[in-house]
Amino acid sequence: MSQASIRTIFAGTPDFAVPSLRVLLARSEFDVVAVYTQPDRPAGRGRRMHSSPVKELAVSVGIEVEQPERVTTDDAVAHYLAYQPALLVVAAYGLMLPSAFIDPPITALNVHASLLPRWRGAAPIQRALMAGDERTGISIMRVVKKLDAGPVWLMRDCPITASSTGGGLHDELATLGGEALNAALDVLIAGQMKETQQDESAVTYAAKIGPADRDIDWRQAARVIDRQVRALHPSPAAMTRFKQLEVKVLNGHPSSVAGNAPAGTVVSHNDQGIVIATGDGRYTITELQPAGKQRMSAQAFRNGYGSYL
Repeated sequence: MSQASIRTIFAGTPDFAVPSLRVLLARSEFDVVAVYTQPDRPAGRGRRMHSSPVKELAVSVGIEVEQPERVTTDDAVAHYLAYQPALLVVAAYGLMLPSAFIDPPITALNVHASLLPRWRGAAPIQRALMAGDERTGISIMRVVKKLDAGPVWLMRDCPITASSTGGGLHDELATLGGEALNAALDVLIAGQMKETQQDESAVTYAAKIGPADRDIDWRQAARVIDRQVRALHPSPAAMTRFKQLEVKVLNGHPSSVAGNAPAGTVVSHNDQGIVIATGDGRYTITELQPAGKQRMSAQAFRNGYGSYL
């Protein structure tokens, strides 16, 4: 593609997609004729309707916003094609796209938060952390019908450290996603695209985070529990119970200290933390949030809920 003002549609929904949309908007070679995003949803305690971060940005710059519940109907496809896009850029849109959205002559690119083929799917950031991966990154790939299976144009990687959290890594990768997309657009304009097919034998899938992923199994090793807590911080957060009180576990740290206490036992607690026996070592909770309450330190929890320990 070398012509000026390439007709472009962007499809994305959450905060992760915003830096990529900003990159597109900053480039004069691309005419963003519409933005597709998920319909407004109720959120918060008041269950008021909220627009997606992508919609808010698109509205602020006067771009047409499309929010279909489904994109597979004949009407949705016809409406999309009426924009006559030459390029579709997808970043965490949240809907599977029909062939008409991605097939030639349209070039469809996806900004994906993993080093493909590892962690195809809905929750690559959390799954990489939970698995103990040492690195993750961004893959810019061409969209095909099979989930996250298209050929890769380029990758950018970043380390996962012992202090990385799901929220922090999300923000890093969102920024990196915009940078990687910008580089991919340079390649596209220059007509120098090189596609690398994914190794199907190395595929792993990042399933959506569900309730079972949140519940802490104290029979696991402390280091595994630490990865779970960090991966799910700040939201949706790992969960446990003290007697009948359900709490979110927001921060803590593992240790290799051995002991004979059954896994899940509160070994000790003081103002610095609540120490719990695990299947291998101990885990100290330093910040938590009782159901329906504000987040609090271990000290504040002991002061208000000490009887549960």
